[in-house]
Amino acid sequence: MHEWALADAIVRTVLDYAQREGAKRVKKVQVVLGELQDVAEDIVKFAMEQMFAGTIAEGAEIEFIEEEAVFRCRNCGHTWKLKEVKDMFDERLKEDMHFIPEVVHAFLACPKCGSHDFEILQGRGVYVSGILIERGDEE
Repeated sequence: MHEWALADAIVRTVLDYAQREGAKRVKKVQVVLGELQDVAEDIVKFAMEQMFAGTIAEGAEIEFIEEEAVFRCRNCGHTWKLKEVKDMFDERLKEDMHFIPEVVHAFLACPKCGSHDFEILQGRGVYVSGILIERGDEE
C-alpha cells in the first residue's frame, strides 16, 4: 500500500509539471529511490503505469535510480554506507525503515566510534529527478 501512495505522489508531480510546461506528452520519468525507503520498485512501476493510463504520460518510460544510504557521524566525522553495516540489523528493521527511515538511529551506530549521533547524507527519500516531455509546439 505504501508503494501505491508513493506512486500517486510521483504521478501527480509529473502530471502537474507537464501541464505547467504545456506538454503534449510525457516521454520519460526518472525516479530516485533512497535505499533506506526499501521500496518495491516493481510495485511502484506497476502503480505508476496504471495511474498514467489515459493521460499524456501513458506509455512513458519509467526509470528508477537507487540512491545508496550514506551516513556521517557527528561525534568523530566518519562517513560510511549502509551496505558496510548491514550485519547490524535484520528484516524487521528493514521493514521499519521502509515507513520511518529515521528509525535507523535507534539500531545503527558509527562503525568507527559506536555513536548513535549521525546524520543521513543521502538515501532517505523518493523523488522525481527528471521528466522528459514533448511540448505542444514541437513537431
